[in-house]
Amino acid sequence: MKRDELISQVREEYAGIASNPAQQHFHLTTSGITPEAYYNTLMNAVVSDIENGKFDTCRSGTEIVNKVAADKSILSNWNWK
Repeated sequence: MKRDELISQVREEYAGIASNPAQQHFHLTTSGITPEAYYNTLMNAVVSDIENGKFDTCRSGTEIVNKVAADKSILSNWNWK
């Protein structure tokens, strides 16, 4: 149950970040990938790791998003292409 709640929170966090107007310049710095595509790929990697128990010690989706923002290498299946 806790993992489902974390997944829901993480999805909301990344949806908010991707749709933020400040992200409109994003495609210019990442070879044309849209913010939505980038954050969708990132979110899928995070969700997979949540399902596998990697973030069981985290208390919220925000905590997970902040951890990943600080170090994406913690994701086991990170692939932004």
